[in-house]
Amino acid sequence: MLRFCLAAVLGLACLQAWAGAGAPGMLLYRYTDSHGVTVLDRQGVPPEYIGKGYQVLNQQGRVVQVVPPAPTAEELRLKQQAQARADADAQLLSTYPTLEEFDRTRARKLAEVDTMAQIAQNNINALQAQQGAVQSQAANEERAGRPVPQSMLDQLQEIRQQREGLESKIAGYAQSRAQVEQDFAGQRVRLVELLGAGG
Repeated sequence: MLRFCLAAVLGLACLQAWAGAGAPGMLLYRYTDSHGVTVLDRQGVPPEYIGKGYQVLNQQGRVVQVVPPAPTAEELRLKQQAQARADADAQLLSTYPTLEEFDRTRARKLAEVDTMAQIAQNNINALQAQQGAVQSQAANEERAGRPVPQSMLDQLQEIRQQREGLESKIAGYAQSRAQVEQDFAGQRVRLVELLGAGG
Protein backbone atom coordinates (compact mmCIF):
# COMPACT_ATOMS: atom_id res chain seq x y z
CA MET A 1 0.00 0.00 0.00
CA LEU A 2 2.86 2.32 0.91
CA ARG A 3 4.60 1.56 -2.39
CA PHE A 4 1.40 2.37 -4.26
CA CYS A 5 1.02 5.74 -2.51
CA LEU A 6 4.65 6.62 -3.19
CA ALA A 7 4.32 5.74 -6.84
CA ALA A 8 1.13 7.77 -7.10
CA VAL A 9 2.81 10.81 -5.55
CA LEU A 10 5.82 10.50 -7.87
CA GLY A 11 3.56 10.05 -10.87
CA LEU A 12 1.53 13.10 -9.93
CA ALA A 13 4.74 15.17 -9.59
CA CYS A 14 5.93 14.01 -13.02
CA LEU A 15 2.54 14.81 -14.52
CA GLN A 16 2.61 18.32 -13.05
CA ALA A 17 6.16 18.89 -14.33
CA TRP A 18 5.13 17.69 -17.79
CA ALA A 19 2.08 19.96 -17.78
CA GLY A 20 4.16 22.91 -16.64
CA ALA A 21 6.65 22.37 -19.43
CA GLY A 22 3.89 22.67 -21.96
CA ALA A 23 2.21 25.63 -20.28
CA PRO A 24 1.61 28.57 -22.58
CA GLY A 25 3.98 31.45 -22.16
CA MET A 26 6.80 29.37 -20.67
CA LEU A 27 10.18 30.81 -21.64
CA LEU A 28 13.68 29.42 -21.65
CA TYR A 29 16.83 31.51 -21.34
CA ARG A 30 19.87 30.36 -23.25
CA TYR A 31 23.30 31.70 -22.26
CA THR A 32 26.92 30.61 -22.07
CA ASP A 33 28.46 30.09 -18.66
CA SER A 34 32.03 30.76 -17.53
CA HIS A 35 33.12 27.33 -18.82
CA GLY A 36 31.83 27.97 -22.32
CA VAL A 37 28.88 25.64 -21.83
CA THR A 38 25.52 26.63 -23.32
CA VAL A 39 22.87 26.60 -20.59
CA LEU A 40 19.07 26.52 -20.88
CA ASP A 41 17.36 27.88 -17.78
CA ARG A 42 13.70 28.56 -16.99
CA GLN A 43 14.57 30.80 -14.03
CA GLY A 44 16.43 33.43 -16.03
CA VAL A 45 20.03 34.43 -16.56
CA PRO A 46 22.33 34.78 -13.54
CA PRO A 47 23.53 38.39 -13.07
CA GLU A 48 27.16 37.53 -13.83
CA TYR A 49 26.22 36.31 -17.34
CA ILE A 50 23.72 38.99 -18.38
CA GLY A 51 26.44 41.27 -19.72
CA LYS A 52 27.60 38.53 -22.09
CA GLY A 53 24.24 38.47 -23.88
CA TYR A 54 21.62 35.76 -24.07
CA GLN A 55 18.59 34.48 -25.99
CA VAL A 56 15.01 33.98 -24.92
CA LEU A 57 13.21 30.93 -26.38
CA ASN A 58 9.51 30.09 -26.37
CA GLN A 59 8.12 26.67 -25.49
CA GLN A 60 8.69 25.48 -29.06
CA GLY A 61 12.38 26.30 -28.77
CA ARG A 62 12.21 29.28 -31.12
CA VAL A 63 14.20 32.38 -30.34
CA VAL A 64 11.81 35.22 -29.49
CA GLN A 65 14.34 37.74 -28.18
CA VAL A 66 18.05 38.28 -28.50
CA VAL A 67 19.83 40.39 -25.89
CA PRO A 68 23.23 41.36 -27.29
CA PRO A 69 26.36 41.46 -25.14
CA ALA A 70 27.06 44.70 -23.32
CA PRO A 71 29.47 46.89 -25.32
CA THR A 72 33.13 46.91 -24.38
CA ALA A 73 34.92 50.06 -23.25
CA GLU A 74 36.45 50.39 -26.73
CA GLU A 75 33.07 49.97 -28.40
CA LEU A 76 31.60 52.63 -26.12
CA ARG A 77 34.48 54.97 -26.94
CA LEU A 78 34.00 54.48 -30.67
CA LYS A 79 30.25 54.99 -30.32
CA GLN A 80 30.81 58.24 -28.42
CA GLN A 81 33.27 59.39 -31.06
CA ALA A 82 30.78 58.63 -33.82
CA GLN A 83 28.03 60.49 -31.98
CA ALA A 84 30.27 63.50 -31.40
CA ARG A 85 31.20 63.51 -35.09
CA ALA A 86 27.54 63.29 -36.10
CA ASP A 87 26.66 66.18 -33.78
CA ALA A 88 29.54 68.27 -35.17
CA ASP A 89 28.44 67.51 -38.74
CA ALA A 90 24.86 68.52 -37.97
CA GLN A 91 26.08 71.77 -36.40
CA LEU A 92 28.33 72.47 -39.39
CA LEU A 93 25.50 71.98 -41.87
CA SER A 94 23.17 74.08 -39.76
CA THR A 95 25.66 76.94 -39.57
CA TYR A 96 26.84 76.77 -43.18
CA PRO A 97 24.14 75.43 -45.51
CA THR A 98 26.30 76.32 -48.55
CA LEU A 99 29.98 76.67 -49.37
CA GLU A 100 29.36 80.27 -50.37
CA GLU A 101 28.07 81.08 -46.89
CA PHE A 102 31.05 79.29 -45.37
CA ASP A 103 33.55 81.22 -47.51
CA ARG A 104 31.86 84.53 -46.69
CA THR A 105 32.07 83.80 -42.97
CA ARG A 106 35.73 82.79 -43.27
CA ALA A 107 36.57 85.97 -45.16
CA ARG A 108 34.72 88.06 -42.56
CA LYS A 109 36.57 86.43 -39.65
CA LEU A 110 39.94 86.97 -41.30
CA ALA A 111 39.03 90.58 -42.12
CA GLU A 112 38.15 91.19 -38.47
CA VAL A 113 41.54 89.91 -37.32
CA ASP A 114 43.34 91.89 -40.03
CA THR A 115 41.49 95.05 -39.02
CA MET A 116 42.51 94.67 -35.39
CA ALA A 117 46.13 94.09 -36.42
CA GLN A 118 46.06 97.15 -38.69
CA ILE A 119 44.65 99.34 -35.90
CA ALA A 120 47.45 98.18 -33.62
CA GLN A 121 50.03 98.91 -36.34
CA ASN A 122 48.57 102.40 -36.87
CA ASN A 123 48.89 103.04 -33.14
CA ILE A 124 52.51 101.92 -33.27
CA ASN A 125 53.16 104.33 -36.12
CA ALA A 126 51.61 107.16 -34.10
CA LEU A 127 53.74 106.23 -31.09
CA GLN A 128 56.85 106.23 -33.26
CA ALA A 129 56.07 109.76 -34.40
CA GLN A 130 55.43 110.80 -30.81
CA GLN A 131 58.64 109.14 -29.69
CA GLY A 132 60.60 110.94 -32.39
CA ALA A 133 59.19 114.30 -31.28
CA VAL A 134 60.02 113.72 -27.62
CA GLN A 135 63.52 112.48 -28.46
CA SER A 136 64.07 115.60 -30.55
CA GLN A 137 63.05 117.78 -27.59
CA ALA A 138 65.33 115.81 -25.31
CA ALA A 139 68.22 116.27 -27.76
CA ASN A 140 67.59 120.04 -27.80
CA GLU A 141 67.81 120.08 -24.01
CA GLU A 142 71.10 118.22 -24.09
CA ARG A 143 72.55 120.49 -26.79
CA ALA A 144 71.61 123.49 -24.66
CA GLY A 145 73.57 121.97 -21.78
CA ARG A 146 70.51 121.25 -19.71
CA PRO A 147 69.55 117.89 -18.24
CA VAL A 148 66.68 116.09 -19.92
CA PRO A 149 63.58 116.64 -17.76
CA GLN A 150 62.31 113.58 -15.93
CA SER A 151 58.89 114.09 -17.49
CA MET A 152 60.42 113.54 -20.95
CA LEU A 153 62.23 110.42 -19.77
CA ASP A 154 59.00 109.10 -18.23
CA GLN A 155 57.13 109.85 -21.45
CA LEU A 156 59.71 107.97 -23.54
CA GLN A 157 59.48 105.00 -21.16
CA GLU A 158 55.70 104.98 -21.39
CA ILE A 159 55.86 105.12 -25.20
CA ARG A 160 58.23 102.13 -25.24
CA GLN A 161 55.91 100.14 -22.98
CA GLN A 162 52.90 100.96 -25.14
CA ARG A 163 54.79 99.91 -28.27
CA GLU A 164 55.79 96.61 -26.68
CA GLY A 165 52.18 95.96 -25.72
CA LEU A 166 50.95 96.72 -29.23
CA GLU A 167 53.67 94.57 -30.82
CA SER A 168 52.61 91.72 -28.52
CA LYS A 169 49.00 92.20 -29.65
CA ILE A 170 50.04 92.11 -33.31
CA ALA A 171 51.88 88.84 -32.68
CA GLY A 172 48.71 87.49 -31.04
CA TYR A 173 46.60 88.59 -34.00
CA ALA A 174 48.99 86.76 -36.33
CA GLN A 175 48.53 83.58 -34.28
CA SER A 176 44.75 84.07 -34.25
CA ARG A 177 44.74 84.49 -38.03
CA ALA A 178 46.72 81.29 -38.49
CA GLN A 179 44.33 79.45 -36.17
CA VAL A 180 41.29 80.77 -38.05
CA GLU A 181 42.86 79.64 -41.33
CA GLN A 182 43.55 76.19 -39.90
CA ASP A 183 40.11 75.75 -38.34
CA PHE A 184 38.24 76.87 -41.43
CA ALA A 185 40.42 74.75 -43.71
CA GLY A 186 39.50 71.59 -41.81
CA GLN A 187 35.84 72.54 -41.61
CA ARG A 188 35.69 73.32 -45.32
CA VAL A 189 37.04 69.89 -46.23
CA ARG A 190 34.37 68.25 -44.08
CA LEU A 191 31.62 70.52 -45.40
CA VAL A 192 32.54 69.63 -48.99
CA GLU A 193 32.23 65.94 -48.07
CA LEU A 194 28.85 66.46 -46.39
CA LEU A 195 27.44 68.56 -49.20
CA GLY A 196 28.86 66.28 -51.87
CA ALA A 197 30.16 69.36 -53.65
CA GLY A 198 33.44 70.21 -55.29
CA GLY A 199 35.84 73.09 -54.84
